[in-house]
Amino acid sequence: MKEMGYGASFVKNFLGNTPAWYKLSILAFLIINPILFLFVSKTLAGWVLIAEFIYTLALALKCYPLPSGGLLAIEALILGMTSPSTLLHEVEANLSVILLLMFMVAGIYFMKDFLLFIFSRLLVKVKSKLALSLIFSILGAFLSAFLDALTVTAVIIAVAYGFYGIYHRYSSKSGAQGSLSDDSSIPEESKQDLEQFRGFLRNLMMHGAVGTALGGAMTQVGEPQNLIIAAAAGWNFVDFFIHCAHVSIPVFIAGLLTVVIVEMTHFLGYGYKLPSNVRKILEADVEENAAKMTKNTKMRYIVQATVGIILIISLALHIAEVGFIGLMVIILLTAFNGVTDEHHFGHAFTEALPFTALLVVFFAIVGVIQDLKLFKPIIDIVLNMQGNDQLVAFFAANGVLSAISDNVFVATVYMSEVKTHFLGAGARSAADISAAIANLDEATRQQYYNIAVAINMGTNIPSVATPNGQAAFLFLLTSSLAPLIRLSYFEMMKLAAPYAVIMTVTGLVATAFL
Repeated sequence: MKEMGYGASFVKNFLGNTPAWYKLSILAFLIINPILFLFVSKTLAGWVLIAEFIYTLALALKCYPLPSGGLLAIEALILGMTSPSTLLHEVEANLSVILLLMFMVAGIYFMKDFLLFIFSRLLVKVKSKLALSLIFSILGAFLSAFLDALTVTAVIIAVAYGFYGIYHRYSSKSGAQGSLSDDSSIPEESKQDLEQFRGFLRNLMMHGAVGTALGGAMTQVGEPQNLIIAAAAGWNFVDFFIHCAHVSIPVFIAGLLTVVIVEMTHFLGYGYKLPSNVRKILEADVEENAAKMTKNTKMRYIVQATVGIILIISLALHIAEVGFIGLMVIILLTAFNGVTDEHHFGHAFTEALPFTALLVVFFAIVGVIQDLKLFKPIIDIVLNMQGNDQLVAFFAANGVLSAISDNVFVATVYMSEVKTHFLGAGARSAADISAAIANLDEATRQQYYNIAVAINMGTNIPSVATPNGQAAFLFLLTSSLAPLIRLSYFEMMKLAAPYAVIMTVTGLVATAFL
């Protein structure tokens, strides 16, 4: 076979295995942008760049947005749409978010064994599907409020994947040697149980994933953008919870009511039960593992549970920046559980660092928006509204954009513009922000806080409508579990629809009237 030429090799290597139409679209963007910026209109070029970047976020399943979106950011810096100094200012202003992603996510990685143990026992011990669904949702919310939604989702996925593998291998004629994606060796009498089990796992995965969004909206560390919002408002952990509670708690209650409604009515693919044959097999496996548990394993769980309590207390008392608390968690868990080899630490940072790099690319696009003043006309229109109308407008605008792109990007853009409008461009450090907020009159300060809440809830809640808005949803959709339980993009949207509608309406009403 004739060897490929350099030109063909370059094209093949560019963005790897992504579809040809995606590669061509990115190349077209890179060609169009300089023409628009240099010869047509800087403002138009800026808006086109934002649309292009949202395009890369919306198609994250085709290509992780870092290489494609990163090329757009590099081009923007080269053209002068923003500057390296602006990017550096954005990174400095949001260093706490970067530290959160780097250290907190990695810290919770070392707590996975204990979390897996808890979820595994729950799955086989709780007989009621409705009760189990509520527990998964509440636990997902509670853990995400203090830990990290991605890690919590990863734990739930690991539990489901393990149990799916146990039953599939047990019922397969090919046994442990067979592929989990191949049903050809499953006897006909077991296929109905397998489909029922898949539906059961799909339901639990969605209840748990939505639970992470519910808890993530409540606290300063629940989602990366929450830390950005908290920093701009001068809030600590407790302040954030109290200010958002009048919206986040009604939304949380609405989310739990949604669990009850969809499970009792079997609405849109919910209501699957765990087949009795499958339960017996899973219970036997859990009991076998429990019998094999050593004192060494039990002690690791005790250490992880203890450090979890220390983590919650540290966050509530705000003893240090969240990222530093995460680093403390890493040190405590590794020191007292005997993790001493360097390569064991690398796995802990695998989940966090790609998104950390993408966040810096976000900041470059935010720099373009600020330097070209792209959002000023829109922000001025919204800020010229009064009272509740203004809050509803912020909630709705953030909600729509978060559903089609990424909620961290949307919140970063809007909160940055609002902070500049209320506090001035010079308010970058925590001391400057506190001083600027203190100089506001009481009514203006309260409205600034209310807008921060509207942006927080607008980015966190409507974004559950699609896998694009929530990183945890996208993580679940791209996991090895998703194809096994038949969880496609549109299946996830269908299962998320009742949650998205009920929770968004509740959040909108609470934002407007509470």
